[in-house]
Amino acid sequence: MFGRVKKKAAGPGTDAAPRTVTLIGKPGCHLCDDARAVIEAVCAETGASWEERDITRDEELHRAYWEQIPVVLIDGEQHTFWRVDADRLRRELGA
Repeated sequence: MFGRVKKKAAGPGTDAAPRTVTLIGKPGCHLCDDARAVIEAVCAETGASWEERDITRDEELHRAYWEQIPVVLIDGEQHTFWRVDADRLRRELGA
């Protein structure tokens, strides 16, 4: 449940696709509010897009992540949970 899948490395000559950061959280979560602020700032700096998903509206996300929120995914792969480190997120996004 807390595992992380390693990304496949891009081959030579591969165009880098825009990165997408997903914040999985719920309303009224102060850690989610903190994570949102970090994600908004880092994505603005790096040009990555971001989206937010509410576990109270998605049963599958609730089952997978309810004990970890906020959870941050990058391109669909889990990056972190609970606290978001801006420098680590920047590095992962290639900035």
